[in-house]
Amino acid sequence: MNKIRIGIVGYGNLGKSVELGLKQNNDMELVGVFTRREPSSIKTVSEGVATYHIDEAKNMLEQIDVMILCGGSMSDIPVQGPQFARMFHTVDAFDTHAKIPEYFDEVNRNALESGKVCVVASGWDPGMFSINRLYAEAILPVGNTYTFWGKGVSQGHSDAIRRVEGVLDAKQYTIPVESAIEAVKRGETPEFTTREKHRRVCYVVAKDGADKARIEQEIKTMPNYFADYDTEVHFISEQELKEKHSGLPHGGLVIRYGKTGINEENSHTIEYQLNLDSNPDFTANVLIAYARAAYRLHKEGVSGAKTVVDIAPAYLSSKSAEEIRRSLI
Repeated sequence: MNKIRIGIVGYGNLGKSVELGLKQNNDMELVGVFTRREPSSIKTVSEGVATYHIDEAKNMLEQIDVMILCGGSMSDIPVQGPQFARMFHTVDAFDTHAKIPEYFDEVNRNALESGKVCVVASGWDPGMFSINRLYAEAILPVGNTYTFWGKGVSQGHSDAIRRVEGVLDAKQYTIPVESAIEAVKRGETPEFTTREKHRRVCYVVAKDGADKARIEQEIKTMPNYFADYDTEVHFISEQELKEKHSGLPHGGLVIRYGKTGINEENSHTIEYQLNLDSNPDFTANVLIAYARAAYRLHKEGVSGAKTVVDIAPAYLSSKSAEEIRRSLI
């Protein structure tokens, strides 16, 4: 069996998790890691993994089937997604919800021109939660859907804080408002503002001499990330960040409360919940499954950008259609 040849672009937490995740997928192999840093400075988790400067990717079109893009959504993926769509099949976890439509359009234009399949926004939210929102709303058309995130570390929001001038390192926790979850589970259908559903708590290590007041203001007013939330900013030492905030847990909940019947007298609740010890490990495994889907769709002559809801579940599995029918249906 010819294995699907994978490249990793970016080698932070997510890139390392993709490397590990590929070891659990026997139909795939890692060709190499691509980085903007000096390749020789990269120490991969596994021995013998080739490392390349990102500029070398254009010379390896015949050696890689799918590139998994592991950069940040704030400034890396918006540039790299369209760029790599001109050369490779790609998968990314772009998670700035408000910008997904325009990002999709840009990637789609390039992917159609190059004949590539590019799966965008394929983490767990957007991603797995997107699928479950769609399923639930299609099945229960009369009702309300609620999504809650956390408590957990948001990689994208943490990365966004680290891009603020004067920030050395940071972790951001997304925390759901428990009273809001309780109201939904009681069968109420409130109209929440963004602020009423979640709050954000940031632990920031500032560089020596940095203006902490300016940093806090920039974080709290950052559009698409913090401006619409009650946000706490706590400045701590690098040692405290390492000791108390080194983990990357996350999770969340999608709830659909719907009505059926002649007079809508019957109530139904659909819940989908994730509890993740490692946000990057789980996200990486989602990306890997959609890398398989991108490869298979290409083999069928498909091209263009896709989101997770455009792709049938069977394309994600390493099992054959017959094995799926026998063991999972």
